Amino acid sequence: MHRRGLAAVVLVFAGAVVASLPSASAHDDKGPIVIGHRGASAYRPEHTLAAYELAARMGADFIEPDLVPTKDGKLVARHENEIGGTTDVSAKPQFADRKKTKTIDGVAVTGWFTEDFTLAELKTLRAKERIPAIRPRNTLYDGRFEVPTLQEVIDLSKRLSRELRREIGIYPETKHPTYFKSIGLALEPKLVDVLNRNGLNRSSAKVYVQSFEVANLKELNRSLRVPIVQLVNGSGAPYDFVVAGDKRTYADLVTPAGLREVRTYADGVGLTKDIIIPRDANGFLKAPTTVVKDAHRVGLVVHSWTFRNENSFLPADFRSSTDPAAYGRAFEEYDLFFEQGIDGVFADNPDTAVEAKVKR
Repeated sequence: MHRRGLAAVVLVFAGAVVASLPSASAHDDKGPIVIGHRGASAYRPEHTLAAYELAARMGADFIEPDLVPTKDGKLVARHENEIGGTTDVSAKPQFADRKKTKTIDGVAVTGWFTEDFTLAELKTLRAKERIPAIRPRNTLYDGRFEVPTLQEVIDLSKRLSRELRREIGIYPETKHPTYFKSIGLALEPKLVDVLNRNGLNRSSAKVYVQSFEVANLKELNRSLRVPIVQLVNGSGAPYDFVVAGDKRTYADLVTPAGLREVRTYADGVGLTKDIIIPRDANGFLKAPTTVVKDAHRVGLVVHSWTFRNENSFLPADFRSSTDPAAYGRAFEEYDLFFEQGIDGVFADNPDTAVEAKVKR
């Protein structure tokens, strides 16, 4: 097990807002880290350089690229390898014949897939808002931004670190690792290579690596010196467990025994919010669980996802109205989760997360 430094020095902007963020007014404030979830995806189409840059300018400590490969083996930032919902590919007649139905992690998915495009072909596409009904203002930016490579995200983080005079970390996620390994496009060697080439495979680097699967994290733990985070969903099981016939589920990973096992190859857990504070059938919060304390007891940091401002995503306790796109009482949700002792938040609205943290 690598010994990794996990103490986070968090530099944030007090009262950050969308416009005119002062790059030199950061201050040293220890506390939960803020991870720009797919960038500042509440304000720009997700997984674009514009979304990542805005997240950093809003005070995020880390920006989070989900990684999938191209046909020619380049790592690019998309939430899924199916890109019909996040790019304009369906409007490109030259790619009409690329539309397919594939089985991804046991589920039939129809659309266009990154692994069927070279990087040069992907670069002809433009990103669009994934949930326009909830975030109609983001559609203003449809068609303006490319699909970025991991290298471009790293280059951006380095440039912004210099400009903002505070280090902007990266928090990549390997998507569908079992599937990609099965088609000869394993993500892990490519990720290790990129981190090595950029001098980021070191214990002091501001990098976390995450995955919903287990076997690939164990593999990465043998090659990486940066912290590793086991993502845990509220239902189902890691797909590599399913393929291997392992009957354990995500719920088994967050028992005291499961967390001890996770600690043998990882440094943290990324928990969906409902594992920390469950909701009832009507969306109201129930009593918190002991999972944060249990994880801390075995030496794991706890990062939670995903914090968003819209009523659609908030517990019923904090919704402002029946309008799913309207903002609810997000600060109350942050306060409640910070009280549980979590070490970081994945936020679509990084400015709200920063404001919530500095005004605790």
